Amino acid sequence: MNSPAVRFLNPAEAARRLGVSAKALRLYEQRGLLTPARTEAGWRSYGPGEMARGAEIAALRTLGLSLAQVARVLQGDAEGLEPALAAHQALLEERVRQLGDTVEKVRGLRADLARGRAPGAGELARLLKPAEGLCIAFELPWPWGGERFELRDIRPLNYIVGPLGSGKTRLALRLAETIPGAAFLGLDRTASPGAALAPAVAEALAWLAEDGATASDALVALLAGLAAEEPSALVVDLVEQGLDHATQQALVAHLRRRGAGGRPLFMLTRSCVILDLAAVGEDESIILCPANHSPPTLVAPYPGCAGYEAVATCLATPEVRARTEGVMAWRPEREAA
Repeated sequence: MNSPAVRFLNPAEAARRLGVSAKALRLYEQRGLLTPARTEAGWRSYGPGEMARGAEIAALRTLGLSLAQVARVLQGDAEGLEPALAAHQALLEERVRQLGDTVEKVRGLRADLARGRAPGAGELARLLKPAEGLCIAFELPWPWGGERFELRDIRPLNYIVGPLGSGKTRLALRLAETIPGAAFLGLDRTASPGAALAPAVAEALAWLAEDGATASDALVALLAGLAAEEPSALVVDLVEQGLDHATQQALVAHLRRRGAGGRPLFMLTRSCVILDLAAVGEDESIILCPANHSPPTLVAPYPGCAGYEAVATCLATPEVRARTEGVMAWRPEREAA
């Protein structure tokens, strides 16, 4: 019986499967890390072997290794892998510790039940959500009617989405005003002279470039804002402004590397690259501002969940976003009270 034909992928398909950009794949090829096959017409093609190699490279990049370090690891020199694995192990051990604490609480509740004692008020709720982080509450600004908005257990990465005119920018500004020590990074962001030479910015630029990003004033200004040490949380207006497809992909991967210990970051976005609904992790949340000016709501990143389709319709590719740059929704002036 003949075995099924091995499927080869083109660069766009391969990049999508690996979670990187096609530009990043070309960089890997230029560095000699990955050599795609070629079709009879000379087009790049990625089979099982190339995809396995690409997945290994992507995993090493996720651990925080530079392409030079990746090359050494792939050549058998694992010295640079030790600190990256140590950091990853520390993260996993912290999660294990938290799970262990939860298991002990469950064991205690079961023991109480065996003795005839039912769980007290709030015990089950605390069990299901044992460790709340930063929580805030405030009255929503116009165009809402002053409803109270609460955001509990704020995650390291938070996306704010909504159609044009939905009030998402006003929500973002109020978040920056309400969270103690937070800052707002608006659309007028510019980098000061020499910002690209600041150690934190230069390091981030180098990492992003290795993952396919295009260096630009917009990227430097954004990274300079992200690198500021003072704010306890940062709210960024249209984080994708001025960034191409590959740069957005590299940026999101870079932000996810911060892990659960990063300070809260709120990002307004209309880009399906910045907010890839299939890639949202447990340390991320989505805040939707509905078109009808109902209060903002948290949306789970799963098809069929309330608000999921509304979020999806707010997102577009970088190419579409570039065509609609600066487009604003018309709205009538607010009537006098």
